[in-house]
Amino acid sequence: MSKELTSNDNDFGAVISIIENAKGRALKAVNAELIHMYWDVGEYLSDLCAESSFGDKIIDEVATYISESAPTVKGFNRRGLYRMKQFYETYRDDEFVSALLTQISWTNHLLIMSKSKTKEERDFYVALAAKEHYSSRELERQLDSAYYERYMLSSGKRPPELVSQNVRNSILDTYVLEFLDLPGQYSERNFRKAIIGNLKQFILEFGKDFTFIGEEYRVQVGGQDFFIDLLFYNRALSCLVPIELKIGKFKPEHIGQINFYLEALDRDVKKPNENPSVGLILCASKDDAVVEYALSRSMSPTLVSDYTLRLPDKKILKDKLQELAELALEESDG
Repeated sequence: MSKELTSNDNDFGAVISIIENAKGRALKAVNAELIHMYWDVGEYLSDLCAESSFGDKIIDEVATYISESAPTVKGFNRRGLYRMKQFYETYRDDEFVSALLTQISWTNHLLIMSKSKTKEERDFYVALAAKEHYSSRELERQLDSAYYERYMLSSGKRPPELVSQNVRNSILDTYVLEFLDLPGQYSERNFRKAIIGNLKQFILEFGKDFTFIGEEYRVQVGGQDFFIDLLFYNRALSCLVPIELKIGKFKPEHIGQINFYLEALDRDVKKPNENPSVGLILCASKDDAVVEYALSRSMSPTLVSDYTLRLPDKKILKDKLQELAELALEESDG
């Protein structure tokens, strides 16, 4: 039996949800049809160029024909047609992303094709953009910050014994926080406040599975109050993630502090259906050997990441990634 509505009912928010959900589905359907159209045009042009003695130059004739026959149709000039052909030829044999192509916008496809150099990098960004529902501005930022290289370098590192690879894949080894616009000299309080003031960009960098809970989050142990710099919840990992901010170099004693917070959270804050909390120490720099020694006997799942306040040099990261691949190849041959 349906609920009888009266003039006093205040629970009309459902109608807004119905409207917004319908609009969202309509936009997705329109985008899917557009991507299918660009694919079909690209396939036609690819076959046409293969059969023509003029090769790609015949696309100029197609562009002229469209402009004269359908002058109101936009986006099908010479440049647009070449991009459609490139789109089809880039992904026609790529089964990995074939089901994802209609899930991201045409603008995002153009960004990925123009800024990615390898198939692996393209596949990564297509999957990431589909999963995170990136706007074009958000995707461009991830491309410019070398998110792919940083992710691959992080996942290639062996995690501490109590940290699963799933956790390692959710937390990067290095974060780029150029959007904080901090001065040359700043305190940990300045650092924390800058993050809170730019929380949307911070979560974009960390991943949209991170949900902010609070800053200087209070935990009480024994009759004393202790404060965690930042507390997040990660939906994919189903756990609390306390973040301790350090503006200097990582020190082994930082581990004791984060372990204490993890114990307090798991005993008094964590819900029964949630996984054990995962700690993150975010510092300005770190020595990987010192980090490994410090974590080797830690009884809590903790990771140490560093941050930079400027966009990274992508060439340096690509070289590091190549070194890591070569090392892995040598180990497998040995």
